Amino acid sequence: MDPLTNGISGSVLDRYLHALTEQAAKRSMRIMLFTATDPDDEIDQFRTLRDGADVDAFVVTGTRYSDPRISWLSGENVPFVSFGRPWGEEDADHLWVDVDGYAGVYEATKHLIGRGLTRIGFLGWPEGSGTGDERRRGWATAMTEEFGLSESELEGLTTRIEESVPQARRAMELLVTSGLDALVCVSDSLALGALMAVNEAGRKSFPVIGFDNTPVAKAVGLSSVEQQLDQVAAGTLELLMGDTGTRVLQAGEGSPEARHRLITPKLVVRRSSHLAPVEEAGTPGNHNREETQ
Repeated sequence: MDPLTNGISGSVLDRYLHALTEQAAKRSMRIMLFTATDPDDEIDQFRTLRDGADVDAFVVTGTRYSDPRISWLSGENVPFVSFGRPWGEEDADHLWVDVDGYAGVYEATKHLIGRGLTRIGFLGWPEGSGTGDERRRGWATAMTEEFGLSESELEGLTTRIEESVPQARRAMELLVTSGLDALVCVSDSLALGALMAVNEAGRKSFPVIGFDNTPVAKAVGLSSVEQQLDQVAAGTLELLMGDTGTRVLQAGEGSPEARHRLITPKLVVRRSSHLAPVEEAGTPGNHNREETQ
């Protein structure tokens, strides 16, 4: 696991690790946690653990484009599964589980469109993050389907910053008078900063939606997309060990048709998007409405 440098959305990996450890224990397996300073250091640890027969398999988190960790594990035929897709390598055949960020942000955007809003902005990370780019694509698709926007018009509604509550707050201070009707954010960290700015500007009725459904989102009444990490943890173990197995499957033992899991997230509606009726937005039955007073 990488060290957390900023933001509140880092708690997602903590929740995933807890769910994974709990579910692995039911299969008589233990999760061993290691940290690394960079991908090369992580590969060195893989090699040491593999050579010492200290583990049965690896779970890799935080995948990125052309990930050297994935290349090494695949080349060494070491059993592993990644939480995150093989960005930029769509033909990669290794085991992976991920959350459908495209679907989650698409649903969040449709929720706001269903309330009659038209100028919905997107606050995201710099280009080049597979996860961030995929979440923006969900917003862009919903906006294009509904309003026929061009790519240049979508860019005009997009703001990109690093994962930082203070940066999001400063960015929203400039955006709050730009004519936007609402804002969809790539993470709860950015949504929290945006929410602080609109409140300070006296725009408490300005809708903001985040992603990750962190405890902070619940505490401040922020609508957010829930990753459903229990399902992610279950998918991780099913890929490695089968539906109910108690040992890691070897090459060729698993089903070739079931090497990936893409988990559909759900939108949790709270006060920051104004308690709009769930039926107004997105796919019926896939929302969780949690009204905060």
